[in-house]
Amino acid sequence: MARLHREAHLLDRIGWLRASVLGANDGIVSTASLIVGVASAGAAQSSILLTGAAGLVAGAMSMAAGEYVSVSSQADSEQADMARERHELATDSAAEREELVGIYQKRGLERALAEQVADQLTAHDAFGAHLRDELGMAAHTAARPIQAALASAASFSVGAALPLLMVVLFPGSALSIAVTLASLAFLALLGGLGAKLGGANMTKAIARVTFWGAFAMAATAGIGSLFGAPVG
Repeated sequence: MARLHREAHLLDRIGWLRASVLGANDGIVSTASLIVGVASAGAAQSSILLTGAAGLVAGAMSMAAGEYVSVSSQADSEQADMARERHELATDSAAEREELVGIYQKRGLERALAEQVADQLTAHDAFGAHLRDELGMAAHTAARPIQAALASAASFSVGAALPLLMVVLFPGSALSIAVTLASLAFLALLGGLGAKLGGANMTKAIARVTFWGAFAMAATAGIGSLFGAPVG
């Protein structure tokens, strides 16, 4: 009995994975940087918590809006290409067939076999064949603006909530250190998880996100210390 061979391809989750990883990473870095910067300026815990909460809400809305606008533009382009392809199939099917034949020939098929493949695929689903082979479009790569916006907002909120939790758990002089260390640990975990899900190198991903996270927090800590220092 033949065994069913199943393959788990990573392309199926590229859209939501990209948006989620970007959102969570931005949530951790931006909120932790805000908290460390305000704490370095000597602000009270209530002010630090308010600043972090405001950053969470504003950042989540900004991520959602940015993803929606960006992915909507991609979706509009895809729809325009699809409409153009439908029109060309309806008005000049012979030229469209020749395009498919040429595509298959470039992939290594002989002319006679390329024509046979083009005819059979056209008879089965002409529009689908042209979307896939001429335009390079497929269901798993289609732009989904709402999905991307929701994933970005949710992941940003989760990421931003982690540094905020440190403000509650570690008030006082240890707050900046606790937020920094915890945020770097969260970033490392996120970088490793994202790399594992995407099939990328985990070491490089972890090093990349922790370096830039540390850089951002160090920069805001320096600014906070500068503006929080007494002027005499």
